[in-house]
Amino acid sequence: MPEKKKRQYSAAQNKATQKYIKENLEEIKFRVKKGEKDRYKNAAKKSGLGSMAQFFTTAANEKIERDGLSDKE
Repeated sequence: MPEKKKRQYSAAQNKATQKYIKENLEEIKFRVKKGEKDRYKNAAKKSGLGSMAQFFTTAANEKIERDGLSDKE
């Protein structure tokens, strides 16, 4: 059975992606105790959100809404 070839980004696609990231996204980094990363990774997978980033974003947004912490008025 032939192997499927992975599509690779062209240089132009990569440049466009990097430009989008620079102009539209911010990065948040934080540290957790050893072993916690796997716990969070498994929870994100079980939640169906796909990524830890989406898992944490959803959790933070739910906390903000639940506790009335939003600065939007």
